Amino acid sequence: MEEGQEDVPGFIDKSGESKAAFWRLKRAADRRRENRIKWVLAQEGEPLLHTLGRSLYISGCILFDGLILTEVLFITGKTTLSWVLYGTLLGFAVYFQRRMYDRWFSLDISRIDFDSSR
Repeated sequence: MEEGQEDVPGFIDKSGESKAAFWRLKRAADRRRENRIKWVLAQEGEPLLHTLGRSLYISGCILFDGLILTEVLFITGKTTLSWVLYGTLLGFAVYFQRRMYDRWFSLDISRIDFDSSR
């Protein structure tokens, strides 16, 4: 047996495993694509102010996290403890912002079904 060649047991079929992996990836990509389309379709009947509010909320969260929370680093002197404090505050802020986003801007995509035979 050559030095670079792996000793593969006979019951492992590399071709079959690669095909199975490909189909698993394809199914996952199809589910993500279908969910993206459902999100777009669910936003169709939505008022324009709701759509703009979603964009403004996300922009405000990014500005808060990037401008306001980074002041913690400058006030505390960029020490290890200040980075830990910043990371903790950022984690809580993102968690809270995500919960508020879900509460205010959630969409129900469960009623949209492309394949009625399922």
